[in-house]
Amino acid sequence: MPMQFLLNICIAFLWMFLQDEAHFSFYTLSAGYVVGIFIVFLMHRFFGKPFYLKRFYATMKLILIFISELFHSSAFVIRYIVSPIRRMEPGIFRYETSLEGEWEVPLLAMLLTLTPGSVVMEVTPEGNAFYIHAMDLSSSKENLIRSLGRFEKAIMEVTR
Repeated sequence: MPMQFLLNICIAFLWMFLQDEAHFSFYTLSAGYVVGIFIVFLMHRFFGKPFYLKRFYATMKLILIFISELFHSSAFVIRYIVSPIRRMEPGIFRYETSLEGEWEVPLLAMLLTLTPGSVVMEVTPEGNAFYIHAMDLSSSKENLIRSLGRFEKAIMEVTR
């Protein structure tokens, strides 16, 4: 993938030099980069790797999923704080994950911990399960499991 990016940069500079302008133009370089994207996309099967912008797209998708979950969980916590009736059942549950690797599991734990209302207390030594403390098990456990599933799928798209 770095080779595809470097080839794209080289195409962009070649495009800029072939335009024969008197001074450096960021617009011309950007246009060359876009032309390079199309050329590298047509040639990416010769590299034996997926197209490099696919991983960039997956990373942006993961960031947007995190922002969405952050807003949803923040709204849940604010609703709890503002409501006059506070019936809460905090608790701990175990979640089995299909992620593996040195940074997939910590990334999932970090993303979940950063969203309000839940905290990853411990990761098993094998790295395949989490112990999660939820603010309200009765109403938020299903939402947490749904969020974890979305995070896992997005993390797998980025790393694999």
